[in-house]
Amino acid sequence: MSTGPMVKAIRERLAAVERRIADAAGKADRNPAEVRLLVITKGHPVATVQALVESGQRRLGENRVEEALPKIEALGPLPGIEWHLVGPLQSRKVRLVQDHFAMIHSVDRMKAARRLDSEAAVLGRRQAILLECNVSGESTKSGWRVEDDSAWEAVRPEIREVLSLPHLTVLGLMTVGPITDDFETQRRIFRRLAELRRRLSESFDRELPELSMGMSDDFEAAIQQGATIVRIGRAILGERM
Repeated sequence: MSTGPMVKAIRERLAAVERRIADAAGKADRNPAEVRLLVITKGHPVATVQALVESGQRRLGENRVEEALPKIEALGPLPGIEWHLVGPLQSRKVRLVQDHFAMIHSVDRMKAARRLDSEAAVLGRRQAILLECNVSGESTKSGWRVEDDSAWEAVRPEIREVLSLPHLTVLGLMTVGPITDDFETQRRIFRRLAELRRRLSESFDRELPELSMGMSDDFEAAIQQGATIVRIGRAILGERM
């Protein structure tokens, strides 16, 4: 079956999201080029991902390694394609990651970080990662709990250790916002992550350029608080199957 109509629909939704990104950046006096769009393909078949690539998108994200690998294999080594892993990474599945992902957004505990470092050492490479932080304090969220200053002090030794691992390159922080349509609540949570990045950079004298935050329902608030990567699925690909 032709993917032409699907490509057209995705291209239109991509353009609409890119306009919203530009508007949100403008309201924050930011250059829209500072915000990179990562389209999340979780729950969508290979045909949809192929249509997405045909529409011009080159930065793709998946939540689960097992779902990502068949899609990566099906698409093959297309020029400029960049895969990111954004979902929870179980330590026992770290070996599956190998060199498939340009960046892993969801390193949320020491055990996973150490395993990733060991596997990267075996492959003779460095793996780019982000540290997932739970800045809202919700028990359902993954990540280092950093919802207040006392929590920040508690996780500081572990963050220091991750930064010292020789085969990982920590580029910044990631968070998942709370499920709410209150714009000010969204902004407050994302502002907290931006502040944490600033404090980490100063404390460890380490530049952390990336803030991965914001999804289909809250990416505009995230951009206004400094997001450099927004992770959007439904607003571009529609509801998952």
